[in-house]
Amino acid sequence: MFTAIQILLLAFVIFAISRVYLRLRENVISTRVAIFWFLIWIAALVGISLPATTTRIAGFLGVGRGVDIIVYISLALLFYLVFRIYVMIEDLRHQISYLIREIALSGASKIRKNRKRSKK
Repeated sequence: MFTAIQILLLAFVIFAISRVYLRLRENVISTRVAIFWFLIWIAALVGISLPATTTRIAGFLGVGRGVDIIVYISLALLFYLVFRIYVMIEDLRHQISYLIREIALSGASKIRKNRKRSKK
């Protein structure tokens, strides 16, 4: 029998899986990214439905409790995702700087051409 928190978490995980599926169908995310998130959410389903599984995995990896292994893996995953977001933001910043520079230079050449025409 499931506890109240397990039911709430299972409902959330099913909702999250549906969001991943919809984003995949809308081509907002790639198949590779969708598979990654499907695996994450399926692992969450297993951990919520069968909590003893996390304890066995933790024991195999030399960690005391199942919840500890979940926290360690979650932190590592979050740090990795934050790093990926940081890299994406830096890339966007460089692209925006390049575009602004190109627009400014093309605008400056148009102004020079207009000045030459007005002097004639």
